[in-house]
Order: sequence, then C-alpha cells, then structure tokens
Amino acid sequence: MQLSPAVEKYVLHWGEMGTRWGTNRTVAQIQALLYLSPEPLRADQIVDALSVARSNVSTSIRELQGFGLVRMTHVLGDRRDYFESLHDVWELFRVIIEQRKQRELNPTLSMLRNAAEEVDAEADTHPVTKERIHNMLEFIESTSDWYEQISDIPTSTLTKLMKLGKGITKLVKK
Repeated sequence: MQLSPAVEKYVLHWGEMGTRWGTNRTVAQIQALLYLSPEPLRADQIVDALSVARSNVSTSIRELQGFGLVRMTHVLGDRRDYFESLHDVWELFRVIIEQRKQRELNPTLSMLRNAAEEVDAEADTHPVTKERIHNMLEFIESTSDWYEQISDIPTSTLTKLMKLGKGITKLVKK
C-alpha cells in the first residue's frame, strides 16, 4: 500500500503528536492511517503502509480497540480481520477525552480530595498552602463537572457553540 505524500505527512505528524500526548508513535500513526482510509484495512496492509513489525501493529491495534478508537470488521467473502477507525471527528474527540479523563483527571481528583482532607487536619501547614490545594481541587472538580455536562450534548449543538467562539462571552458577562 503506497501512501500519497500528503497522507504520509499527516500520518507521520499524527505519530509525533501522539508521543507528545503520551501515546506510542505507532499507535497514533495506525489510528491516523485508519482514520484517513476510505475502507477498513487488514493488519498486513498496515504493516506494509507504515513499514512496522507485524507484532507492533497487533499490539497497537489491541490498544486502539481498548481505547474504543478502532474496531474490527469483516468483509463479505473474506475470513481475515479488517480494522477501521471511528470516522466522526466529534466521536473521536469524545472518546479521547473520556479516556484521558479516566486515566488522568479522575486519579488527580481522588488524590486532591485526599490531600485536601489531610492538609486540613495538619496544624503546621501554612494557610496559603491549604488554600492552594483547595483551589486546585475546586478547579479539577469544575473541569470534571464541565466534561460530564457537555459529554451528552449533541454534536450539532457543540458545533454551533464552537462557531460562536468569543461571541458567547457576551451572553455570560457580568
């Protein structure tokens, strides 16, 4: 499978971005390739397109399936497994945000709740330190609550909100 220069550039860049977001480069490249592909791909096609080891492709696909970003599918008359990415950008965004919330935000929220409880019980901790822990807890709780509120908003509504941009601040200014 030969990638066009533009597709290759996209896939390579997505791999670079993946490493910055805390995921494996190959995992991100496979997701990008499957996202751009007009039809599902077999693992051997992915191996050829990205010039990576079959074992790396298999492991990466399992990881992407675990995240809910890639699913296995079949083609009529062919016993082999094919793979496809979610294709709706908003659905991809929601799945990625949910995964990050579970892996990063929720443990941080739990730690901050415990830290706030513990620091409140400490007589020798400076009041500014206590206040900063509580401020961070409040911020992370607000972020988590905000995510929960918007996670069920229909895509069409979210798209309209995004297009409003700064204009929405006029509605909520004090």
